[in-house]
Amino acid sequence: MQIKYLSAWIIFGLVLVLFFSVISPVQASVCRNLQGHQICIISIKRSAKNYWEYRAIVSVDGIKKPLEIYNCRDQNKVEEDGNIVPFDDIDPGRLICRYFQKQR
Repeated sequence: MQIKYLSAWIIFGLVLVLFFSVISPVQASVCRNLQGHQICIISIKRSAKNYWEYRAIVSVDGIKKPLEIYNCRDQNKVEEDGNIVPFDDIDPGRLICRYFQKQR
């Protein structure tokens, strides 16, 4: 009788450990406030060929944007449709370039 309950407690403990060991994407993202807007970097990859370029998916005030290429050297971004646009005052590119410049 006690062995039956022991195995149930072991299974419950393993499920509990697995539940708390998984990191959700919200916890893994880098979020900063920039001029009253919350900008979160959801995923980011640095270009191997051009170290000043980052491919990133960000969210601004909780609204997820599509993948864009941020060029930190020229301070512009390539949007999903191929348009090249300079950084705005509250552009996520400014955060990306500032944050990862300190990391090197």
